[in-house]
Amino acid sequence: MPRKHLDCRRTPSVAGCTLTMSGEEEELLRAAVAHTVDVHGHTDDPELRDAVRADLRDEPVADTEPGAFVQLIEFSTDRIDEVERLADEWAAEIGADRRARWGVLAADRDRANTYLEIVEFPDAEQARANSDHPATTRFADRLRGLCDAEPRFVNLDVRATTSFTPSTVPQRTAPA
Repeated sequence: MPRKHLDCRRTPSVAGCTLTMSGEEEELLRAAVAHTVDVHGHTDDPELRDAVRADLRDEPVADTEPGAFVQLIEFSTDRIDEVERLADEWAAEIGADRRARWGVLAADRDRANTYLEIVEFPDAEQARANSDHPATTRFADRLRGLCDAEPRFVNLDVRATTSFTPSTVPQRTAPA
């Protein structure tokens, strides 16, 4: 089960709260409701719990290690809103069968209507299982219909990763 994430910055408040928290869904719900009551002055009731639950998101995962698999998908479209809706439909359809751990969709600042999606999987086998899923096949077919040209796929085996934090020397993880 993926960890859930909640960021108060997504919901502007008088308190100007910047708290971010994550955990298993039920424990995060309890902590977030307690925080919302204590800091934001709300009343703990079913409506508050429903609202907090609706704000929970899958926790961003950026713990890629050597042996993982990353796929880059470059595509061009002037219908990006439709592509994003299609991706949401795919995520709902594939549900717990989704093998991807995290993804990033970015717009190319130098080429109008050009986008790059970066998707990480535990390994190439998990990526293949994800690609072979009927929901992914339908998504890919519909995506092609929204694109100006055939999307370009680049398949990458992760050899090393580097973590950057403001106060430390970059830490590199490489195969033993």
